[in-house]
Amino acid sequence: MSRGELTAEALWYVGPGRAEIRQERLNPLAEGMVRVRARYGGISRGTEALIAAGKVPSSDYQRMRSPYMGGSFPFPVKYGYSTVGRVEAGPDGLVGRNVFAFHPHQTMFDVLVDAALPVPRDVPISRAVLAANMETALNATWDADPLPSGPIAVVGAGVVGALVGFLCARERGAEVTLIDINPARAELARALGLNFATPDDAPVDCELVVHTSADPRGLATALDIAGDEATILEMSWYGAGHVPVPLGGAFHSRRLKLVSSQVGKVAPSRRATTSHRQRLQLAIELMADARLDALLMPAVPFYELPERLSDILDPKSGVLCQLIIYP
Repeated sequence: MSRGELTAEALWYVGPGRAEIRQERLNPLAEGMVRVRARYGGISRGTEALIAAGKVPSSDYQRMRSPYMGGSFPFPVKYGYSTVGRVEAGPDGLVGRNVFAFHPHQTMFDVLVDAALPVPRDVPISRAVLAANMETALNATWDADPLPSGPIAVVGAGVVGALVGFLCARERGAEVTLIDINPARAELARALGLNFATPDDAPVDCELVVHTSADPRGLATALDIAGDEATILEMSWYGAGHVPVPLGGAFHSRRLKLVSSQVGKVAPSRRATTSHRQRLQLAIELMADARLDALLMPAVPFYELPERLSDILDPKSGVLCQLIIYP
């Protein structure tokens, strides 16, 4: 490395269940870019578990690319999309500000000015790492538009499911139940002001059911508890898996609607008036509620990630949003 050059360090997935930290050379800061020193990051456990296992289907290689991703699927790949850091160089109005950016896990990085969204002062920077998940949840509520004011169920008490429930509960008159096979998730539901149930005692005749568990059994539960002419909003991504969908029985006679939701495009109900940036900015502003800290796991130092990722990404880990703290 020549004098004056800067290097950063980034996490790379290099094989099934294997990750390592690699050095990244930073070029001189280009016009229209900002340089960000990472302070906190978040691991999207469901998505990154599929990536770490090499289970991204080849048909989705392009769609699954995250902004500023390095390498290519399946391996080696530098992946991640939730980082909050401090701007060290760029336009005067941003230098010194804390910003959120869709960037892989890396100690320092450059992004376009428009890709660095300032974090409001009433939002702690550690909580702001949830913005990517909140944006997904927000888009789902728009896909369900109009939200019903009666019984709503969310099947799957992961980060996105919990956030969808949190947002739906803001609708006046809504009765939101978070459903999960893990009874310990009742504590999370209480923290967010939601009802809780296991699949065996889930409410029935729900006007809206959102499925986020990424498990075919969860989808079956969602179909079972939907009321007549209700919408089942499918948010799970199954990677390369094949999923049985029980469309027999009363699926047709009850006139159920099975609808997909995905964050890549702004929901049709808001697309004409809301840009991707505006949607993300709103998601960041929604992070001001202190109850959302219930979704955050104690921070893991960045340099410990290669050794600890297998435990973090284990489906039985109980991890919701794993915080990363940078040096």
